[in-house]
Parts: sequence; structure tokens; C-alpha cells
Amino acid sequence: MLHIDIHSFSYKKGGIPKDETGNGGGFTFDCRGILNPGRVEEYKSQTGNDIGVQEYLETKTEMPKFLELIKNLVSINIDNYLERGFENLQINFGCTGGQHRSVYSAIKIAHFIEEKYGEKVEISLHHDEQHQLNHK
Repeated sequence: MLHIDIHSFSYKKGGIPKDETGNGGGFTFDCRGILNPGRVEEYKSQTGNDIGVQEYLETKTEMPKFLELIKNLVSINIDNYLERGFENLQINFGCTGGQHRSVYSAIKIAHFIEEKYGEKVEISLHHDEQHQLNHK
């Protein structure tokens, strides 16, 4: 079984999450090139798990294009890792505060992987700065 560990994190606070599996790391995507909804007053206290922030990212930024490219990239590795019997893959999404863009990206990629690979993989989703959103 391939275990996929997905993290959202803050470049300013915790930095890139360490890979605890001994695999030496995996993908790390920088979301700071996407417009930050955290700069919009009504979204400041929200996270990438909130509908308003999600709609902003989906309609006012390059996020949809960004995530499509990431889906293609990670699928290459997941397909290969499954074929070869690998057990661990880590995928990290970072932004300035680890609150909006990275949280959104981590959630969306987790859903994509779940839909595409189903029972072939086990996903753990960690929001390093938003502990209330963590789930396995």
C-alpha cells in the first residue's frame, strides 16, 4: 500500500515539513505565486477550507491552472510508485502563512488522489499551521 502524506505549511513559520519515513522527501510546491486571499479583509481570518476563500482562488487567481499541472506531475510518480511497490510519498504545499493557498491546494490534491486511486493508496492530510483541520 502506498501511503501519501500531504502537508500544507508556512514558509515563514515552520518551513518545509521533514519527511519522517526515511524516503528523503518528495514534492514541495510553492503557492506564493498565486494571489493571496489573506490580503482581502473578509478572508483574513478564514482558511483554504472555507468556501469564500475557495471561490476566490478558483475565480480570481491562477490556482486552477497551477493545480492541473500538479495533478499531472504527481500522477506520474504515484503510477510509478504503485508499479514498483513503493510505500511512501510526501507532497507539500507552502505559502506565506500556511493558511489559505497551501491549505486549499493540499485539500484539493488529496481529493484528486482519493478519486483517482481509491483503495490503492492511503492518504494522510496535515495542515501544519491549521491544526484544527488535520485528519487522516
